[in-house]
Amino acid sequence: MKFSSPRLCLVVASAALALAGCTKKPTRPDPSATVIGPAGNGSGAGLGSVMPMDLSTTTPGSDLMARGRFDANNQDRSALAAQTVYFNFNESHVKASERPKLQAAKDYLEKNPGERLLLEGHCDWRGTAEYNLALGDRRANEAKKYLQSIGVAPDRIETVSKGSLEASKNADAATMAKDRRVDIIVTQSGGASPAFGSGAEGAAGASSGTTPADGATGTRPGAL
Repeated sequence: MKFSSPRLCLVVASAALALAGCTKKPTRPDPSATVIGPAGNGSGAGLGSVMPMDLSTTTPGSDLMARGRFDANNQDRSALAAQTVYFNFNESHVKASERPKLQAAKDYLEKNPGERLLLEGHCDWRGTAEYNLALGDRRANEAKKYLQSIGVAPDRIETVSKGSLEASKNADAATMAKDRRVDIIVTQSGGASPAFGSGAEGAAGASSGTTPADGATGTRPGAL
C-alpha cells in the first residue's frame, strides 16, 4: 500500500498530460489572409499583387477592343453603318441631306487616328454590269471629294465600286433606293488590304478606271 500511492499519482499525472495534448486543435488560417492583392491586408505581399484583367476598364479605340471589331478583311462595317450615303436615280452627286453623314464620318476619324475609311459604291439592279460599276465608282469618289473638302486627308480614304453586284434583282422602288448608296467602312491603318468583292464584276469594281457617260449605248443603258 505504501508503494501504490506514488504510482497512482504518476498514472494520474500522465493521463492529464495526454488529455491536454489531445484537446489542443490546430488554428485555421483566416481566409482573408490568403487573398492576393489589396484585399489581403498585406498578408499576400510575398506572392505579389497580381490581379485578373478587368475588361470593363477597356476604353473605345483600345487595341483589345479593336481586335474584336475587325473581320478577316480588316473591316468594321458596323461602326458607321448608320451613316450610309444614299443617291438619287442615276446620279452620283452627294445630296445636301446626306452631307451630315459624311461630317459624322470625319468626326469619327478625328477620334480614331489609327483608322481609315473605305467608301464602297453601289447601284440598284438596272443597267449593264459595266455601267453600274462605273456609276458606283463615281458615287464613291464624290463622297471622297466631299470628305476631303471638309478636311479629311486623302491618304485616310479608299474607294471601291461593287456596282450592282449586291443589288436585289427585280426589286421594288424602296429596295432600289437603298441599293443606290455608298457604304462607309472602317479599316485599320497598316492592316491587310480589304477584299473587293468576288468574281469578274467584283474584280472590275476594284480596278475600274473608266467612267462611261450616263445613258451610254448598251443593251440596258443608263441605270441605277
